[in-house]
Amino acid sequence: MSAEELMDLEHARLVLRGEHGLAVDRGRVVREAIAVVLADLEQRGEASILVRRLRGR
Repeated sequence: MSAEELMDLEHARLVLRGEHGLAVDRGRVVREAIAVVLADLEQRGEASILVRRLRGR
C-alpha cells in the first residue's frame, strides 16, 4: 500500500471509532472491505464495483 492509502485506511478507522463507536484495527477494516467487495463480485458479476473500478469506470 502507498503512504496515501495507509493514511486513508487510518482515517477510515478513526471515522469508524469517532462517528460510529466501532473500535476496530486496520486489519479488521481491510478484511471486512475485502469480504464486501468479493460478495459484491459474486452477486453482481460484471456490474460489481470491483469490475467497474478495474476497468476504470
